[in-house]
Amino acid sequence: MSSLSFLEPSRLWLLLGVAGLVVVYFWQQHRNRAIASRFTDAELRASVMPPSLSWRKHVTAALLLVSLTGMTAAWAKPTAQVKVAREKSTVVVAMDVSASMHATDVSPNRLAAAKSAATAFVSDLPGSITVGLVAFSNNATLVVPPTTNHQLVVDGLRALQVVGGTAIGDAVQASLNAISSATKAGVKPHIVLLSDGANTTGQSVSDAEAQAASAKVPVTTIAYGTDTGTVTVGDRTVPVPVDKAALQELASTTSGQYYDAASATELKAVYADISAKVGVKTVRHEITTSLAGIALLAGLAAGGASFLWGTRLV
Repeated sequence: MSSLSFLEPSRLWLLLGVAGLVVVYFWQQHRNRAIASRFTDAELRASVMPPSLSWRKHVTAALLLVSLTGMTAAWAKPTAQVKVAREKSTVVVAMDVSASMHATDVSPNRLAAAKSAATAFVSDLPGSITVGLVAFSNNATLVVPPTTNHQLVVDGLRALQVVGGTAIGDAVQASLNAISSATKAGVKPHIVLLSDGANTTGQSVSDAEAQAASAKVPVTTIAYGTDTGTVTVGDRTVPVPVDKAALQELASTTSGQYYDAASATELKAVYADISAKVGVKTVRHEITTSLAGIALLAGLAAGGASFLWGTRLV
C-alpha cells in the first residue's frame, strides 16, 4: 500500500484543532509542575502531582490524540494504491529450447536453470490467470494452450528438450496466435519470451514485433546467458552469445520490458519481478473504514485506560 491521498483534503484542516489540544496539554502539564513546585514539603508535593501516575496520564493522552487524528483523517476520505491479483489476464511463456541451451555457463546448464525458474514463475501466478507455453527452436510449437490449470504448464516445462536453431520471430507469432484464440474481451494479454541466442530461422524478429505492437500485446524479453557461453558441436567449440539488441528492440517496440539474466539466481529474480507486474495490478482504494477502525480502537483504549487507572488529563 502506498501513495496516500485524500478525496476531501480540505477536511484535514481540523488537524490544527488536534495540534491545539497537544499545545494545551503540554501547557497544562507545565502549569501543574509549576504549582507543585510551590510546595516545599515533599510528601505534600507528591500528593499534588504523584510521579508514579504521570506516565499513565501521558499514555491516555497519547491514545486520545491518536484517536482524534485517525478520525479526522478518516473523515477526509483517505485512499491508497493497493496491489491486487489480476482477475483477467493471459500470459504466454515462450521458452527457447535451441541447441545453445546446452551451454553450461549457467549451472547446471541453461535449459535446466530456465525450466526451474519458469516453473516457479508459473506456480506463483494467481490461479485466475490463464497461462500458455510455447517452445521454439527451428520452429515454434504451442506446447500448452492458455489454461488456468497451471500444473499442465509446469508439466510442459519439465518435458522440454533441446533441439535445433532459434526461431524468435516464429515464437512471437505462435504466442500471438495462442492469445488470439484464448483471450476474451477485457482480458490483458502478455508474452514473456526467454532466449539465449539470435534469430537464425523463420520470420524476422522485426516482422513479429510489428505484429505484436499492432495487436497491442506487450512482449517482455529475457536475454539469458553469459557472453562467454559455448556449446560443443562435433569436435568444435561454438560460442553462443545472446542477441541482446534484438530482444531489447522487441520489448521496446511492443511496450514490454527487457531483462538481462546471466545466472540462475538472476533469472529467478527476473521472473519474480515479472510475476509482480503481470500477476497483479495497482488500484486506488478508499481506506476510510480501516483508518476509522484504528481510530476507534485507540479511542476505546484511551477510555479503558482512563477508567482502569482513574487518570485525569489535566
